[in-house]
Amino acid sequence: MAGNRSGKMGSVIWAPIRDYMKRNIGIIVGLLVIMAVTSTLSDNFLTGSNLLNVLRQISTNAFLAFGMTFVILIGGIDLSVGPVVAFSGVFAAYAMANWEWSAAAAVLVSVLLCILIGAFNGAIITATSIAPFVVTLSTQTIIRGAAMLLGNGSPIRVSDEQFCVIGTSYLGPIAYPVFYMFAVMLICYLLLNKTKFGRHIYALGGNRMAARFAGIRTAKIELLVYILSAVLAGLAGIVLSARLSAGVPATGEGYECDAIAAVVLGGASFAGGVGTVGGTLIGAIIIGVLNNGLNMLNVASFWQYVAKGVVILAAVLLDYIRKNNTLKKKLHSR
Repeated sequence: MAGNRSGKMGSVIWAPIRDYMKRNIGIIVGLLVIMAVTSTLSDNFLTGSNLLNVLRQISTNAFLAFGMTFVILIGGIDLSVGPVVAFSGVFAAYAMANWEWSAAAAVLVSVLLCILIGAFNGAIITATSIAPFVVTLSTQTIIRGAAMLLGNGSPIRVSDEQFCVIGTSYLGPIAYPVFYMFAVMLICYLLLNKTKFGRHIYALGGNRMAARFAGIRTAKIELLVYILSAVLAGLAGIVLSARLSAGVPATGEGYECDAIAAVVLGGASFAGGVGTVGGTLIGAIIIGVLNNGLNMLNVASFWQYVAKGVVILAAVLLDYIRKNNTLKKKLHSR
């Protein structure tokens, strides 16, 4: 009896890991190849301190990418997440520096404002036929401008230790943001895989019309998804500002591109309905390892843009090939 119970426990633990490995084997191999190449070119890459540093560096992108996973799963896009990172951090810093708010109050109101930003995006997208790309591109500029106005174009220093500890503290050798990243990943995983909300997201992304006929309130789901995306971006901004001990209006530039790249590298489809949080994490790690490796090899910043662009294009092409192969298989089966 004890043997049977231990066997069942082992199956419960290892079955999800086996499924995860099978589902993401392609990008896992890609990550290992990138790490192997980088480690041969730099002796310092595979050190424990550097790998922990990579995890700390990717935590911001992972926050954004997890939110972007939900958006892409419903066939949408959110280009406003980069400026939301800047705005949330700048607002919290401004409130503490100029209004003498407590760290808790500044963070809470900052998150509430991010909820309003996400609701604004979602409301326009669901109430009109304007493409999410156009809506979030517009709000991207508005929010960036708001962050610049709030900070007058300059960083706002934060001296509140209760706030700074959010991003600067360590538990042993591991920075707090790494723990936040895995906690957010777990919450997002549970939302997508263990709740009705998650099932409705996949249904909406898979076939919007069928989801409506099935009685799913697609507008509500879409609205909640854009709110979630903005909130996670806002939390990323707060953690980043706490780490920098300042709210910096210029932060977050290009972050939406890294987030989208991580999601697509993780196996999500721009058509919607396909993607996992676990795959997104690997995609974020690939982007982080690429950035870290290029920095360690002293590659010029403009070449780093080229390299990331190639990775993003490769991810989009793989998505296109995957969709075409799936379509051919369906046609062939008929």
